This record gives sequence, structure tokens and C-alpha cells, in this order.
Amino acid sequence: MSITLKTPAEIDAMRVAGRLAGEVLDYIEPFVKPGVTTAELDRLCHDYMVNVQGCIPAPLNYAPPGYPPYPKSICASINHQVCHGVPNDRPLKRGDILNLDITTIKDGWHGDTSRMFAVGEGVSILGKRLMKITHECLWVGIAAVKPGARLGDIGAAIQRHAEQNGFSVVKEFCGHGIGRRFHEEPQVLHYGKRGDGIELQTGMVFTIEPMINAGKAAVSELPDGWTIITKDRSLSAQWEHTLAITETGVEVLTLSAGAPPNPFPA
Repeated sequence: MSITLKTPAEIDAMRVAGRLAGEVLDYIEPFVKPGVTTAELDRLCHDYMVNVQGCIPAPLNYAPPGYPPYPKSICASINHQVCHGVPNDRPLKRGDILNLDITTIKDGWHGDTSRMFAVGEGVSILGKRLMKITHECLWVGIAAVKPGARLGDIGAAIQRHAEQNGFSVVKEFCGHGIGRRFHEEPQVLHYGKRGDGIELQTGMVFTIEPMINAGKAAVSELPDGWTIITKDRSLSAQWEHTLAITETGVEVLTLSAGAPPNPFPA
């Protein structure tokens, strides 16, 4: 495992890319309403990233080994879709829950974040609770990050919070190191045991992006080669931030003016 530690100057550059990714989510929020298609949300985000921010949408044509090139500029995952949902022409319905996953490239550096949205009124009590607990899972994971902690501390904290609240953690997908490349080491699992894994060091930059299911943890892939769904068709939610380990703790790089705040402020 080769982890690239970032210098303060490199983290400065990633802070810009991260903020811009968060600002795409701020920009698109008013457009998320019943009747809009995820393809239209993709078009709006693409135009904003390219023409307003001067960014490159990292997902567009991204093709890791074994995958076809991703055809869109954002991921849009609805209801029982866990992650990597490909935007399409299906109109959103009142009561849907939606994850939008944004990754920008600015001056060669990546910023990666995702956020849940309630589509109109009428989201079920379960859907609202799942979004809330998943957001809390993200932040309990972030709270476990500091120099000298272990990678397993993050996953253990997330798994404990999810399962205490009656939900399950998707294990096939994880957070990841990020920098000049979209996906770097280390892999950041959202489950595990405290004290396991590598020691966290100043200069590490990675994402935490728990995928939490209302039902069982098992998932499957749709024929498009990208979209992941819950096998039992239960609702799924995900939140994501990119963060950097500093000498004193952790800095969240993808915070923006419209980002929901830490639900556990100090």
C-alpha cells in the first residue's frame, strides 16, 4: 500500500477543489424537485462545473479496470440505488430520496463529495430517518480521524452508529485516498474494529462516504455496469466528504456555505 502524503501547499489546492465540489451541490439544490430528471440535473451540474467554475467533472468517461466509461458528469442514486446511479430521463417523484455525488478536478486536484436530497414533500418517516442517521454516520467517522488513530477506528464508529439505529452498512464500497488521482490508497472501510489498520498520519487526504441501507446490506449491480442497488429493494442513503489530516486533527475540505453542518458540534 503506497499512500501519498500531501504537503500544505497541495492541501491548499485540494481545499479549492473540495470547496468547488460542495458549491455544485449548493447550486443544484433548488432544482431538485418533483418532475425534474436526473439527466437534467446532470446537464445543469456539468455546465456549472465547466462554464462557471472552470472545473473538469471527474466522473465523465472515467473507466477504472473492468468498468465501461462512465457516461455522465455526476452520479445520481434514487431510493434503493446505493451508489453510482447513472442519470437518466426518469422524472423524480414526490417523496423520492436522492443522492448526488460530485467530483471536480481543479488545477489537477480532485474534490469529492455527496449529499442527500428529499424530493418535494412526502418523504417517508423511514426515508427521513435513514438520511439523518447516515449523515450522522459520516460525522462520527470524521470524528474518529486524527494523527495516531487507526484506519479501523473510522469504520468501527460508523458501523456501530448505523447498527445501533437498526440499519446496515454496505461493505462492497468504501472511501478512498484522493489527490491528483480520483482514487488512491488507502481504502477507507465503513465497518471494522477499533485499533485495526494503518496509523493515520498528517498529510493523508481521503474520503469518508458511508452507504447505509434501511434493510439488509446485500447489494447487486444493474446491467448498465455502474448502478448499485439494494438486493431487497430497501432504501439506501449516502453522504460524503473529502478530508485532510492536520497536525491537530482533521479538516473537512468539501464544506460549502450550503452544506448541512456537523450534527455533533463540539
